[in-house]
Amino acid sequence: TPAGSLYSRHCFARVWIPDADEVWKSAELTKNYKHGDSTLHLTLEDGMDIEHKLDDKTKNLPHLRNPDILVGENDLTALSYLHEPAVLHNLKVRFTDSKLIYTYCGIVLVAINPYENLPIYGSDIINAYSGQNMGDMDPHIFAVAEEAYKQMARDERNQSIIVSGESGAGKTVSAKYAMRYFATVSGAATEANVEEKVLASNPIMECEPVFCDQMPKGSDDSSRVTSVNQCSVVLCVQMPKGSDDSWAQKLYNTHLKTCSLFEKPRMSNKAFIIQHFADKVQYQCDGFLEKNKDTVNEEQINVLKASKLDLLVELFQDEEKVTSPTGTAPGGRTRLSVKPKEIRSGASSKEHKKTVGCQFRNSLAMLMETLNATTPHYVRCIKPNDLKFPFTFDPKRAVQQLRACGVLETIRISAAGFPSRWTYQEFFSRYRVLMKQKDVLSDRRLTCRNVLEKLVQDQDKYQFGKTKIFFRAGQVAYLEKLRADKLRKACVRIQKTIRCWLVRKKYLRKKHAAITIQRYTRGHQARCLVKYMRRTLAAITIQKFQRMCVQRKLYLQKQAAALVMQTILRAYMARQKYQGLLRNHKAVFIQKHVRGWLARQRYKRSLRAIVYLQCCIRRMKAKKELKKLKIEARSVEHFKKLNVGMENKIMQLQRKLDEQAKDNRVTSERLNSLETSHAVESEKLKVEVSKLKGIEEEAKNNANRVTSLLEELERLRKELTTTQKEKKTIEDWATKYRDEMEKVRDLKQQNGLLKTEKDDLNRMIKEQSQQMTEKMTRALVEETQQLESDLNEERSRYQNLLTEHLRLEERYDDLKEEITLSVSVPKPGHRRTDSTHSSNGSECTYNSEFAESEESSRHGEVSGDVTRGMDTSLTLKLQKRVTELEQEKSSLRNELENKEEQFQRARDDEEHKKSRGAELEYESLKRQELDSENKKLKHDLTAMRQSLLGNAGAGAGAPGSPPYKVLMDQLNSSCEELEVRKEEVLILRSQLVSQKEAMQHKETMTEPVHYAEDVHKMKDSGAITQAYLGLKETNRSPTLWLVYEGLKETNRLLEGQMQQQRRSYDNEVEVLRGELQSVKEENNRQQQLLAQNLQLPPEARIEASLQHEITRLTNENLEMLRTEDPTAYRSAKVNILRRMVDLMEQLEKQDKTIRKLKKQLKVFSKKIGEMGAGHVETISPGQMVEETVRPVNIPRREKDFQGMLEYKKEDELKLVKNLILELKPRGVAVNLIPGLPAYILFMCLRHADYVNDDQKVRTLLTSTINSIKKILKKRGDDFETVSFWLSNTCRFLHCLKQYSGDESFMKHNTPKQNDHCLSNFDLAEYRQVLSDLAIQIYQQLIKCMESILQPMIVSGMLEHETIQGVSGVKPTGLRKRTSSIADEGTYTLESILRQLSAFHSTMCQHGTDPELIKQVVKQQFYIIGAVTLNNLLLRKDMCSWSKGMQIRYNVSQLEEWLRDKSLMLCGAKETLEPLIQAAQLLQVKKKTDEDAEAICSMCNSLSTSQIVKVLNLYTPVNEFEERVSVTFIRTIQTRLRDRCETPQLLMDTKIIYPVTFPFNPSSLALETIQIPGSLNLAFLTRV
Repeated sequence: TPAGSLYSRHCFARVWIPDADEVWKSAELTKNYKHGDSTLHLTLEDGMDIEHKLDDKTKNLPHLRNPDILVGENDLTALSYLHEPAVLHNLKVRFTDSKLIYTYCGIVLVAINPYENLPIYGSDIINAYSGQNMGDMDPHIFAVAEEAYKQMARDERNQSIIVSGESGAGKTVSAKYAMRYFATVSGAATEANVEEKVLASNPIMECEPVFCDQMPKGSDDSSRVTSVNQCSVVLCVQMPKGSDDSWAQKLYNTHLKTCSLFEKPRMSNKAFIIQHFADKVQYQCDGFLEKNKDTVNEEQINVLKASKLDLLVELFQDEEKVTSPTGTAPGGRTRLSVKPKEIRSGASSKEHKKTVGCQFRNSLAMLMETLNATTPHYVRCIKPNDLKFPFTFDPKRAVQQLRACGVLETIRISAAGFPSRWTYQEFFSRYRVLMKQKDVLSDRRLTCRNVLEKLVQDQDKYQFGKTKIFFRAGQVAYLEKLRADKLRKACVRIQKTIRCWLVRKKYLRKKHAAITIQRYTRGHQARCLVKYMRRTLAAITIQKFQRMCVQRKLYLQKQAAALVMQTILRAYMARQKYQGLLRNHKAVFIQKHVRGWLARQRYKRSLRAIVYLQCCIRRMKAKKELKKLKIEARSVEHFKKLNVGMENKIMQLQRKLDEQAKDNRVTSERLNSLETSHAVESEKLKVEVSKLKGIEEEAKNNANRVTSLLEELERLRKELTTTQKEKKTIEDWATKYRDEMEKVRDLKQQNGLLKTEKDDLNRMIKEQSQQMTEKMTRALVEETQQLESDLNEERSRYQNLLTEHLRLEERYDDLKEEITLSVSVPKPGHRRTDSTHSSNGSECTYNSEFAESEESSRHGEVSGDVTRGMDTSLTLKLQKRVTELEQEKSSLRNELENKEEQFQRARDDEEHKKSRGAELEYESLKRQELDSENKKLKHDLTAMRQSLLGNAGAGAGAPGSPPYKVLMDQLNSSCEELEVRKEEVLILRSQLVSQKEAMQHKETMTEPVHYAEDVHKMKDSGAITQAYLGLKETNRSPTLWLVYEGLKETNRLLEGQMQQQRRSYDNEVEVLRGELQSVKEENNRQQQLLAQNLQLPPEARIEASLQHEITRLTNENLEMLRTEDPTAYRSAKVNILRRMVDLMEQLEKQDKTIRKLKKQLKVFSKKIGEMGAGHVETISPGQMVEETVRPVNIPRREKDFQGMLEYKKEDELKLVKNLILELKPRGVAVNLIPGLPAYILFMCLRHADYVNDDQKVRTLLTSTINSIKKILKKRGDDFETVSFWLSNTCRFLHCLKQYSGDESFMKHNTPKQNDHCLSNFDLAEYRQVLSDLAIQIYQQLIKCMESILQPMIVSGMLEHETIQGVSGVKPTGLRKRTSSIADEGTYTLESILRQLSAFHSTMCQHGTDPELIKQVVKQQFYIIGAVTLNNLLLRKDMCSWSKGMQIRYNVSQLEEWLRDKSLMLCGAKETLEPLIQAAQLLQVKKKTDEDAEAICSMCNSLSTSQIVKVLNLYTPVNEFEERVSVTFIRTIQTRLRDRCETPQLLMDTKIIYPVTFPFNPSSLALETIQIPGSLNLAFLTRV
């Protein structure tokens, strides 16, 4: 690869430059490098621009930085650029950012001490790494230990783990955890604390030889402990007469010029420097000879030899007795020794006088020989800082140790070869973007070869292997650069196209908007123009008509004026003419009378004087009367003013009363009409007064008019009196009206207050009821959840105890068999086996029960001796443990019953709370009714107003009038309703107080409210509403009561009709159901009879058919008789029933007689046998010995089967053998009905119960249980067998419950099934034993299923790419990593789904209960989710965005499988919630505080440690993804610090949910079950 193409700013090249503080700094090129340039233009990460000068001699360019997708790799050899800064940066990123302390470096595990306790060493982590390949999981000390343990078990070769590092680097802890792993996986963790032994042996393990006082500067002791160098010198030659100075000069003269590894310090003549492969080490010569002349005194050696400690004696024994470090011990086992081999023969007395250097050399040689005899595994411990701060990385100290311990040397060795390795499929998937369509061939290998030849010209940079392509250092980075450039160009092109599309879309949107705006603007302008023109035309038209109207009005005014003038003028002329005529007439008349008057004047003078005097007196009286009238007139004007004031007040009242405006307006109009009438009358009075004046004047002239005037005055007086009365009446009515309005206003105000108070009470009651309901619901839910959790915990404890009990029983049996074998069989030797090998492999298997019995009888005496020779203490312990388990089992059973009782009480409380909810609903209906009553009051008020408006006559408002009566009635009813409402409010308040007290004393409440029971009996809200209406109507007026009674009667009639129709419908449905049931029964009966007839002999078959036909015809005749004559039908039916009863009694008597005779026959046979008369033939009753009877075929009359099977006691072993031990589940499941063995066993048990044989019942149940245990112990790893016997055990348990005679289990039985119940024995204890056996089988099924699913889960759920091309592929380094590309033989998601379907179909074929299948599926999905999540948490390469998408897709496929199997409600989906949330966590945005809040609320099923672990492990697959910042992770930790949770990182995959066996009765009739001949059960007799 040309340098110019990599050191280019267009490629965003980043390099490492040396730094005094950080050792190496990252910088980015700002100017392209050209060949011959002496400087590089760089920009540091802090933004500073610098110029880096190249070495004038070498012109070496700085190290290139790896792409971001390779930073943080698990294996340092996977880095494209393998050099010191890349290694240092990768370790720093993993340690500080991802909190990962382990990293692979080829075959070496680099461990950095975190100085903090991490939750990564628990038993769950050990189980996760157990059995895994070293490259399949994240680096860990457990992975190294597992690799060593696996090679030791597989190759039978000793292993060694070399843990090296400085003091404080974590060597002891690493060794401790390695030994913990060995102790756990080998099963010795519970027997001895290996870790304490490791710590106790720590001084011996860390004994480090010291051969000088010098060390590399800052390197502590790492270079001397971890490496051994051979020099052509030490060095350990005895020089008794020399000195340190002379020895140093001799070294200088001998090796300074001849050896390149030897150097002399510049400033010292008493020191020398040795060049180790890690660094230079300076040694001081002061005291060097003295140390090497120091020998061990022989007397001291003899003292040590005489020690009582065997270890000291062995250490200092003579060398001729010392064996080789790799000698073979007796028994073929390899023995390791810490003592060296014999160096020379003929040992003298000076052999023990060895120098320290000599002994160190010998010890080193022994160590190298020991290591060469083992397979080494290397762990390099790094001390990150000298202050022991947690997760603090000091680059200087780290790089010193990396240089000293050989890690960088390992990197250099890897870099010299081909460190990057890709499979062809991985290379094709990763770099498919660099290929053209024509380059893609069907042969992946050829395709990769052609592409590489085009991309990399130098063929020495890569090599093609059989399955992989090998790249030299830097080539992967170059390919990543080409890929990134191609993707970047594609991104730019996509961006260009998208931006063009967006801009064009924006332009088109703007264009469309502009056109739309223009269209609407022009339309608006056009509409405005049309509007203007229309308005102009309208204005002209209006002006035309207005002007016409004005002119017409002027014309009409002028016309009217002219007509008025003409009328007035003509009237004036007519009056003048009339006056003239009148004057002439009057003049003539006056002349006539004056002449007569003059003639009589004298005569009447005295009379006129008297008349005149009378007139004066009367005039005076008239004036007084007139004055009174005027005063009264003035009082009328005052009355008018008062009326005006009253109208104003009434108007004010009307403003306040919205709905009475019309009434007030009518009243004001009425008052105005009265005032008008009074004004007219006043005017009349004035006219009359003026007339009186004229009459008075006329009376002076005409005395004859006085009488008429007096009469007129009297009339006026009467009218005035009438007017005054009417005025007073109106005033009284107005006063009463005002008072009534005030009452109405007060009533309305009180009604409003009551309504407000009622609303407040309703709201308070509603809030309190809601709070009470929520509180009670929450308390009930919490209590129910607590009870369920306690019940599940108790079940789990109980089932765990059963598991422990079973394990102890198996252990007891294994020990017994091992001791038996050890006594009976000579032991040829011992061969070490893998600790994971099951102890069941050494068990002796038998083909049948007979073989076991024979074997047990054959070795009875031997086993008895063995049992007597067993360890008594072990037997006592086992017995004690069994007793404890039994006691704990009984206590758990009692606790389980108590929990169930508590759960039942909680259900009763819930029902009571439901009744309280009905009561609250009742009270809410009362509140609603109050609202309706208020609306009714408003409606009545409106009706009153309308009645007043409808009778707006002159006297409509007077007292006694209809409107007045209506008003008073309404006021009275309103007052009554008001009182009723007050009482109801008081009742509601009292009920509210009682509810509060009931909530406060809920525990002490024993009896509910009386009417709550009635409310609880009502089924729906309609019944409650009707009940409340009935209660409410009793408080109403009698008229409404009568209306209500009528409505209620109508409702009763309607309800009666509806119930009658419902009854008729129910009767029809019941008749149809009965007919359907009868048809089904007839069909079943026909099938049963057919099946029975087929098994009978021909003669009995014909007879049975005739009997069946007679029965059928009888039933048909009865049916016809019932349809024709019901009375005759009933009598005939009674007779037939009586006849049937008689026949049944006779049949029972015959059965009793037969059983009695059989018993007598057995007794006689037994007596005959005892008497020795076996040769005498059995004589049947009624037959003499001497008679010769011809054999006759006597047909036997078969009776109905009773669902029982009879067998002899000696056939019990044969029954168990054929039905359990030698039965093949596959054939039974496919060809026969599910649960057939369980039904057969129960039918045999029924017969034993029927004959009241307790011994037979006990032996049958015991043999069945033991046989099932044996077959499961023999074939416990076969899922089909375990599933088959789980189904049959549960069915057997259900049969024992269904036919136990207990009423709770007989609810769903048919009458025939109830007749088949057990009659003599209570098998409740055996039901519990069978339940325990079913629990054990269930747990065995889960383990078997887990062993099948375990290898599929990680490959199918994580590694396999279900969606091809989504997940990126990264180089795997030296360690083998399972590829995510589907190869032949690897498991996929389809494999998991097929296996799940196989499990499901197998259980369905075996007739497993649906509820039990749901529990099994839930456990399966929990295992899938837990294993997947655990591997995700332990694999950094799986924590990426694309992998999250793959996981979510896989989970959706699992959910689809559940949906297809109708198992969505079994709880299996919820077990996948942690995995779903982990996948979502990989995909969500992880930058801002809002993202942190969303993550905290979303990941409620994940623990804090799991969330932080996923965020730390999140690794971008492509360079376009971003890493999670440390600040964001700390924000997440801060937000989640208040969570109360366990610190466990991994999910416990060994958890088994407690199983329950809900009662599932069978509808299958026992008498219809047929036993196939393939079961070889011909010795069973159907009864």
